[in-house]
Amino acid sequence: MFIRKQILEGSINESLFLWGARQTGKSTLLKVLFPDSIWFDLLLSDVFERLHKSPSQLREIVLATQPGKPVVIDEIQKIPALLNEVHWLIENQHTRFILSGSSPRRIIRTETNLLGGRALRYELYPLISQEIPDFDLLRALNNGLLPRHYLSGNPKQMISAYIGNYLRDEIMAEARIRNVASFSRFLEVAAFSNGEMVNYSNIATECGVSAPTVREYFQILEDTLTGRFLASFQKKPKRRVILAPKFYFFDVGIVNYLLKRGKIEMGSEAFGHAFEHFIYQEIYAHSNYSGLQYPIHYWRTASQLEVDFILGDHEVAIEIKATQNANPRHAKGLNSFAEEYSVKKLLLITNDPFPRQMGEVLVLPWQVFLSSLWAGEIIQ
Repeated sequence: MFIRKQILEGSINESLFLWGARQTGKSTLLKVLFPDSIWFDLLLSDVFERLHKSPSQLREIVLATQPGKPVVIDEIQKIPALLNEVHWLIENQHTRFILSGSSPRRIIRTETNLLGGRALRYELYPLISQEIPDFDLLRALNNGLLPRHYLSGNPKQMISAYIGNYLRDEIMAEARIRNVASFSRFLEVAAFSNGEMVNYSNIATECGVSAPTVREYFQILEDTLTGRFLASFQKKPKRRVILAPKFYFFDVGIVNYLLKRGKIEMGSEAFGHAFEHFIYQEIYAHSNYSGLQYPIHYWRTASQLEVDFILGDHEVAIEIKATQNANPRHAKGLNSFAEEYSVKKLLLITNDPFPRQMGEVLVLPWQVFLSSLWAGEIIQ
């Protein structure tokens, strides 16, 4: 069993939403954290049918059960009407609810009762390095970090089923997308934009749809927690900066499959792209799990100077390079950024075997960086 870093800190006695893409391990985590709870799994057809036909039965069941127990509703987005009953029970019975789901899109888009701030919001992401005993970087980059995929000796069939059953069929049904071919093509083309600046017009041409449709498709991926935008850093720039956002899928293994990358080996071009994506996943998870909620941006100028990740209010600047022997050329973007902004830490994350101080830039092996990140030593 993996010991997860998401422990819902600050939620004692509070109701909460726990969101996360399918198979990130939400149900497993909640069973560990809330072993003595009343549990409603809306993926079970009999439970779903009963509560879908009569949402008031949730209230009747909870009122008849031992008071004080938390109530877990798994996949709450399947029956948004239950939130009215949840609201009443929180207000009148002080019942604590743990509401989990793979997508808040339907609830948000239909303007369903979001409990008016009575429930905290948390997310669970794919595994991070610190949750995995004897972490294997190449396994993570090839398999991805959904728990079942990471553990598998041959994850291709699992990932194929995941993309077919969830990313295509379920998300398309939830978003009411009728053009199956165009959305399937979009997923593949969007994978080529993973970690890159998004050009809606180019992607629209590749998919044979309009640019507004592509924007809508990206929004669907964001709403269903299967991808997110990374905004550019634009605070009082001296140089002209790029404004377009970048986009990352939520898991490196999904991108590998969509791009048909084959086996990723150290030193390959695919390794470099996957390595950067992996580090981004770790930083994003840390921002949320730590409770710091620091913003993450990238920085790029019109003259092609770039820094992969800017943390906080230009507190930490991070460049990712897959090299095993960093040199000053790799730090050009970091040094240029430091000419414009005061930065507490300039970090170059690599596959070097030892940390090195290279001028103002600290070169860190990725293992050292991740250990320091999760120890709270990179940003506070």
